[in-house]
Amino acid sequence: MQYGPAVRRRKLGAELRALRARAGLKSGEAARLVGWHQSKVSRIETGRSGVKPTDVELLLDAYDVRDAELRELLVVLAGSDDNGRHHWWHAYRGLLPSTYSDFISLESQASVMRTLENSVVPGLLQTPEYAREVTLAAVDGAPDDKVDALVEVRLARQDVLRSNPPLRLSAVLDEAALRRTVGGPGVMARQLEHLREAAQLPHVRIQVLPFEVGAHVGVTGPFVIFSFPSTSDLDVVVLDHLTSSLYLERKEDLQAYSEAFDSLQVHALSPEETLDFIAGVAHGA
Repeated sequence: MQYGPAVRRRKLGAELRALRARAGLKSGEAARLVGWHQSKVSRIETGRSGVKPTDVELLLDAYDVRDAELRELLVVLAGSDDNGRHHWWHAYRGLLPSTYSDFISLESQASVMRTLENSVVPGLLQTPEYAREVTLAAVDGAPDDKVDALVEVRLARQDVLRSNPPLRLSAVLDEAALRRTVGGPGVMARQLEHLREAAQLPHVRIQVLPFEVGAHVGVTGPFVIFSFPSTSDLDVVVLDHLTSSLYLERKEDLQAYSEAFDSLQVHALSPEETLDFIAGVAHGA
């Protein structure tokens, strides 16, 4: 059994602990209900050990958790669905760093994603050509088959915008992400048109931060905030670095980044103004 990376274990364990407390059970009582030793429950709740999806189901039954969305989310965090089938990204597990797999698993179950991008168009909004150019830059010198697979992963991630219900995406883009020529004028022209089309979807909100805004709270780097249905306890901030990703889970961090994103939206162009702005960039304005 392949258990999820550390961030998933911690988030899952914390939520299971909260659900146990809500059910009015001590860890020893919960263990007896499912036929385990108390230490197993403690290791799961503290994130020190992984947990099989079937064991998550046992605990949720013991805690009388009936919310279907919450149950599905917690089973996904355990690493596969309730029938033991791995999710699509497991086919690439030999290629993807654990932090990227973790990111995809969170993205797949989030109900809302808020993201700031300073340099490139967000992955969920990239065209295949643009995605290939960004991937080539990120893994310079990688063999073609690896590049192909990484582009496949990026494009497969975009299915969350076509699911039912779809992920609600709010993206703030620095003007530099639109002005940076990736792959040449033709690639950029198609990418900008794709952005305008995506911006008109009811569940996608795109805003541009023009250069004239000057320094802003997001200049320190891009970030993503994931929010989930049924519970806010699983919300998480993700900061990307060159070789790894940092996951911030403390309530103080979540509040700080949520307030920062709200501020960015206030200073950015409105979604309607953004459509006109993208059109202007596409036409060389």
